[in-house]
Amino acid sequence: MAVEVGGGAPAGAGAYASFADLSPAAMFVRDAAGCYVWANHAYAHLYGTTRDRMVGRHLGEFDAPDDAARFMALDDEVLTGSHSLRHTLTYRRPDGSPGHAAGYRFPVSWGALRCVAGTYVDVSEYTHALDGRRRAEEDLRALRDHSGLPCVRLSADGVVGEASAAAAELLRLRLRDLVGSPADALLAETPERAALHAVWGELTGGRRRNAQSSAVLVDGDRCRRRVWVHLSVVNRSRGRDAGVWAVVTRLGLRHEPHPALTPAQVRILALLAAGYDNAGVAEALHLSRQTVDYHLARLRRLLGAATRPALVARAYVLGILSPHSWPPRSTTAAHPLSPA
Repeated sequence: MAVEVGGGAPAGAGAYASFADLSPAAMFVRDAAGCYVWANHAYAHLYGTTRDRMVGRHLGEFDAPDDAARFMALDDEVLTGSHSLRHTLTYRRPDGSPGHAAGYRFPVSWGALRCVAGTYVDVSEYTHALDGRRRAEEDLRALRDHSGLPCVRLSADGVVGEASAAAAELLRLRLRDLVGSPADALLAETPERAALHAVWGELTGGRRRNAQSSAVLVDGDRCRRRVWVHLSVVNRSRGRDAGVWAVVTRLGLRHEPHPALTPAQVRILALLAAGYDNAGVAEALHLSRQTVDYHLARLRRLLGAATRPALVARAYVLGILSPHSWPPRSTTAAHPLSPA
């Protein structure tokens, strides 16, 4: 049913029209031929003009031919069906950039004329923001899938929500098996695991935005690999809860689990890697030569290495010593006798 507006008064007259003049929503009334019989200031502003310059003129003077034809078709649909139409439309701004508006158009009676009225809210900035966000998500997805970086998106309770193919390959798991698994199931029981849990608590508790840490991963073959990861908090977004992106930045060598070593044994390995002989090791640790010989014999059995160079090589291959520091030190500082 058509709405009575203005009672045949000239454009802008009447209490309702005066109220609509100042509305932030863009409003117009057009006759069946596409000429404006009324428009408010907000509507004229969309086109960079004034309402007085619009009234009495055809919409084709303000819109591109394709847009004008599309708007006339919508008007005809409203008048033919005598019903309101809710939709989102695009238009061309005075500077040539695309604009977006959402609202309704509906049939009205303007005096003796049967017209189409419309009320719209400009959602251009909102639409552009959504487009920017969609492009950013697409870029991030492409980076995740094609960069070769092992990365996973973890929920606040530590469950893998998304993962790159490189992460699944690193862990020797199928991607569908990796997604949905708890991150703790992928971590070996090592001294720094508790430290990693503490960092995680700070991230999910809002006390930190990002962190770097090391961890020992256990893959699908039950082999281990030390990795260095960068953790970044991601805020809650539409359809997604807050979480943490974990990106592997450095990789150690894949190895089978080695026997647990004492802090003294780890320190001996670090000193051997630094070039100390047995006497130097004994002096640095304030041990007797016999005690050092005992530890070396024990280390050869535990690590399956017959010589001092082989012991050092195995210590690096197994991730006991860090390949990224000098003087040599334990991969984790959790050992109380590891050098700082």
